[in-house]
Amino acid sequence: MNDRSEKPRFRITVKSIAGILLQLILFAAIVSVIGYRGFTDALLDQYADGAFRTALTAAKEVDPDRIDEYAQGGWQDPEYLSVFSKLDSLCNTSGATFVYVILPDTSDYAHITFIFSTKNRANDYTVYDFGYVRETTNDDYRQKYRALYEEGSEKELVVRDKGYIETDPHITAMIPLRGTDGETKAILCVQRQMDALSSARRSYIRKVVIAMLVLAAAVTAGQALYLDRVLLKPVKQITEEASRFAEENVAAEVKLLDSIRTNDEIAVLAGSIDRMEEQVIDYVENLRQATAEKERIGTELSLAARIQASMLPSGFPLFPGRDEFDAYAYMDPAREVGGDFYDLFLIDDDRLCIVMADVSGKGVPAALFMMASKIHISGAAKTGKTPAEVLASVNEAICASNPEQMFVTVWLGILEISTGRLTAANAGHEYPALMRAGGEFGLIRDKHGFVIGGIGGVRYTDYEIMLEKGDAVFLYTDGVPEASDANGNMFGTEGMLEALNANPGIAPAELISAVSTAVGDFVGGAEQFDDITMLCVRYAGAERRN
Repeated sequence: MNDRSEKPRFRITVKSIAGILLQLILFAAIVSVIGYRGFTDALLDQYADGAFRTALTAAKEVDPDRIDEYAQGGWQDPEYLSVFSKLDSLCNTSGATFVYVILPDTSDYAHITFIFSTKNRANDYTVYDFGYVRETTNDDYRQKYRALYEEGSEKELVVRDKGYIETDPHITAMIPLRGTDGETKAILCVQRQMDALSSARRSYIRKVVIAMLVLAAAVTAGQALYLDRVLLKPVKQITEEASRFAEENVAAEVKLLDSIRTNDEIAVLAGSIDRMEEQVIDYVENLRQATAEKERIGTELSLAARIQASMLPSGFPLFPGRDEFDAYAYMDPAREVGGDFYDLFLIDDDRLCIVMADVSGKGVPAALFMMASKIHISGAAKTGKTPAEVLASVNEAICASNPEQMFVTVWLGILEISTGRLTAANAGHEYPALMRAGGEFGLIRDKHGFVIGGIGGVRYTDYEIMLEKGDAVFLYTDGVPEASDANGNMFGTEGMLEALNANPGIAPAELISAVSTAVGDFVGGAEQFDDITMLCVRYAGAERRN
């Protein structure tokens, strides 16, 4: 007999412990990321609140109507010196790093002039002199300045803790200094370093790593002892009996179930071996019955496929007479039934709901979960909620009853037909592709929320795209870019965009057909491993409304 059947390469104990440890690591990683982000956001809120309080206090010391006089008099103006002294004192008692007043160049906000500039003497950062002119650091600052001057904003915040920056990670709180005429005369800024935030982040990571290592060690030791006692010994006995029966083809005198009395799945396995030995002579009959059962299952799967297809919008065009948009969708499941789905329906006369989703797994379980998810999404969207609110509501509903711990990725958009405003939110789904009229398709790298059904209490983020006449949105599941040929090469996002941009101006139905053909040509005769689903909506404008 082959030695591999006599001496297993890996013991069940090792595999079981490895599986548990992997789950612990995955769980710890998910919880750590969520906790890390929440922890960081809370500290940032505290930093920002303190900075804005300091800014409001400092604003009381500066007369906005005298900004021009401050700018002309400078150090020669006694009033300027008095204000500077108060700002300097506040900067050194409030914990701020810098307190300063600036005059942006309102023509393009590309330069700023320092009127007052104080720093905390506890650090050695450079402070800019009175009248110093420097270029605006980046576009983020330009947008904040413009909002304070032109859009009536009462406060703005800049957070800089990534990439190259001149100082350590910090925040800058900005408020407008408005004169008695209501116009913004200057901007008062308070900058605070985030040393405590960085230190707290490092401490948090250290504690999570230590806790995970201790837990892993405890689980490994305990699980090894437990599995050896309740699993390995009975399994060894069952293995020996199975090998004996394979060689002798004679039923055992003493049944396994008489010697293994664990009253668990091991005992069930022992009983199965006993029954197997007794039923070998009935094998041919069982095979016939199994063949008939397979045919029955095939019939039922075919019916399930038809039921699933009937739940998806079909019979394009879906909305005859609505010339403001054109839409088309296509789904090709990897098995008889799949977990991908799309949806297109009118919430009211002026709002079109667009959905693209991908359920974890394949086959019947994924199809059942897909149907439940589709119903939840459709019901929530018709209540008038925003896409982010719809995803949050559906996530809570699914998490409340999800014993199999399945999940679904969803991109959901609501198009206001009369204006072309598309409001969308993304729950872990693929990036959508957008084509502007006369241009080419490109990916919209939107913010991904967590998948639906993964964990309760998740918040999602809305974003907007203004569609003009001739613009188009293309949605898809990962079965498109991950379609593989016989050598394992994937079609890829680049291949998809190349197929889209071969002739981007054609109608949605022709466009999807072209992408499907390109995928088929690339894959060739290789087996399809995942569902392929695509949807395209082209906006034609709202000129025609009868």
